[in-house]
Amino acid sequence: QASASPQAPKPLSCAAQVFSRMTTAQRAGQLFAVGIAGSPGSVAARAVASYHFGSLMFGTTTAASLAEIRQVTAADQALATRAATARVRFFIAADTEGGEVQRLRGPGFAAIPSAVTQGELAPGTLKREAAGWGRELKQAGVNLDLAPVMDVVPPGTAQQNQPIGALRREFGSDPQTVATHGVAFLRGLRQAGVAATAKHFPGLGRVTGNTDLTAGVVDPVTAPGDPYLGSFQAAVDAGVPFVMVSLASYPRIDPRHLAVFSSRTMRTLLRTQMHFGGVIISDDMGAAAAVASLSPAARAVSFLSAGGDMILSQSLPAAAAMDAAVVAKMKRDPAFRSDADAAVMHVLTAKQAYGLLPCSAVP
Repeated sequence: QASASPQAPKPLSCAAQVFSRMTTAQRAGQLFAVGIAGSPGSVAARAVASYHFGSLMFGTTTAASLAEIRQVTAADQALATRAATARVRFFIAADTEGGEVQRLRGPGFAAIPSAVTQGELAPGTLKREAAGWGRELKQAGVNLDLAPVMDVVPPGTAQQNQPIGALRREFGSDPQTVATHGVAFLRGLRQAGVAATAKHFPGLGRVTGNTDLTAGVVDPVTAPGDPYLGSFQAAVDAGVPFVMVSLASYPRIDPRHLAVFSSRTMRTLLRTQMHFGGVIISDDMGAAAAVASLSPAARAVSFLSAGGDMILSQSLPAAAAMDAAVVAKMKRDPAFRSDADAAVMHVLTAKQAYGLLPCSAVP
């Protein structure tokens, strides 16, 4: 019997090829989404050249038209040079949920109803509507939506729930309604070629305070296996590419850390138990009150060490400080470098799926 011929080495994936060509600084830059997409071009150009940031976001609400936004995003994508990002293009993100939270509001963008109103639509109708909203984003050059909100607000508590319920950001008050409508929304976006973000894991529906505005926000109820995690599980099962982790604490999951700094929340619960393989992105860690007592360096290093992948920062100065800390620690700490490199591969794999790598086809 002939012996099996030796296996030829498996060709590297597109993401792995790109990774192998990147400098440490370019890899670190892929771990950031920074709120400079709508800022003057010179600001974005300097920041990308200096820090190699890999993703950008619209940090403030704008009434610029779709055509004007398209010019901004085209100029931003032109910054993805060999020197800056190893020719890896950007996820350009916006918060486009609907209702109170719709960053892009100018001519050419539909006025999107609140999630409460969306939750009253049939799921098939919502998917069609979301595909239309997604096509507007895609035409504008926005390829990542920081939506849908998968948080479940218990019945009768919406007014006390400052981050979600008081702003009508929830699809409903039970996990099944939120799951079916959130999945319809993310499938509509996917049909339009826009990546979706399930947020704010493991849920902000049972808290009172808003982590953007106050520290010490606690959910004392949610535990592993909680039915209210079912909406997030549905999004993961539907292939959502991003999950955003909240800045609240969940003592029944991890009594010692905020979710965004918790290996139990990100590695054990989200990765191992819920089988999420995409990009774990933080809620805003640049300006949020929930993390203001920590230095930017400590925020970034703690998030990546605990299993996070992409740091969202509305603030450019905070992002610059975080990036410097990440690069320095990657260079001196092999265990941290391994965590950071794994995070970079999660980001590059998502970018490959959305045609943002020099070797991946544009969908």
